[in-house]
Amino acid sequence: MGLEFEVCGANVDETVEGDLSPSELVQMLAARKARAVADTLDDDAIVLGADTVVSFGGEVFGKPRDMAHAREMLLTFSDTTHEVYTGVCLCQGKRSLSAAVCTKVTFAPVSEREIDTYLACFNPLDKAGAYGIQDAGGLFVSRIDGDFYNVIGLPLSMVNRLLKTAFSCDLFAFAKREERK
Repeated sequence: MGLEFEVCGANVDETVEGDLSPSELVQMLAARKARAVADTLDDDAIVLGADTVVSFGGEVFGKPRDMAHAREMLLTFSDTTHEVYTGVCLCQGKRSLSAAVCTKVTFAPVSEREIDTYLACFNPLDKAGAYGIQDAGGLFVSRIDGDFYNVIGLPLSMVNRLLKTAFSCDLFAFAKREERK
């Protein structure tokens, strides 16, 4: 969209107390990340924090611990449907607004050989659920119900709605402003 932005890592504790739903969990972690960065910047900066998890069978899957855990996750998702939740939080000064998006993703039957090949070629350790739909992990997906960009990790439509709601602007306005520069 022609936007200029800076990526700032948020070194926050992702430990969670209590029994939160996947939606509550990702919103809380996104808010933690956004607030940690916003507190270091000028009050006019708009900060976006995001967090993504996968939910299946009542269990929440974040990033895999290691390759064996990644393999186990992918085998679990084979020939089933799981949910991908991404929480986003926008902060500007002391103001903040957050929301979550859920997308249902169905995997085709995936063989152990296909999983092993995927793991040998792509890094699953930095992805919730151990796959990237935007890379060869997309070959496992037979159906998606919801926001594709949510599965990648940033639901653009939701971010745009939050910008319009909380800050009276939208991504198109930012992109247009960058074009004029």
